Parts: sequence; structure tokens; C-alpha cells
Amino acid sequence: MSASEIMLNLNQKALSLLQEDADQIEKLIQIQMESLTNRRCPLYEEVLDTQMYGLSREIDFAVRAGLVVESAGKSILSELERKLAQLYEALASTRKE
Repeated sequence: MSASEIMLNLNQKALSLLQEDADQIEKLIQIQMESLTNRRCPLYEEVLDTQMYGLSREIDFAVRAGLVVESAGKSILSELERKLAQLYEALASTRKE
């Protein structure tokens, strides 16, 4: 296996692991979206924020280690941030009702 093949393999593995973590956070967001009729849960929101922070640190590490290009990492994070913003917007609108 050549060095470029090893690097490509590492890149794919790193992206796969980051995406798995992002998928877990997305599931948490979806669960909260499905239960919007329930009371707001600050603890749940804290868990989501902590998970997002942890993922951002993982992405920073992968980028700094040269395992992932910065644009790919930012893409994963920005997609989750968009979904999280939708959740917070939905939570805010249910509080007004």
C-alpha cells in the first residue's frame, strides 16, 4: 500500500468516524424535535451543546492532524448547527404559544 493510499484510507476513516458522531447528535436533535410538546428541558439542551462542542474539537483535531480537509469538517459541523438552530427556533415558538 502506497503512502497516498494509506492517507486516503485514514482520511476516509476519519470522515466516517466524524460523521458517526454527527449522526448521533442529529438523532438527539430529532428526538427533541419530536417531543416539542413536552416542557423545555435545559439539561437536554446542555447535552446537545456539549456534544456539539466535543464534535467541533474532534474536527479541529482531525484537521490539524491532516486527516480531514477543513472544508469537509466545517460542512459536517455547519449542517448540525443548522439543525440545532431549527430546534431552538421551534422551541422558542412553542414557548410563545
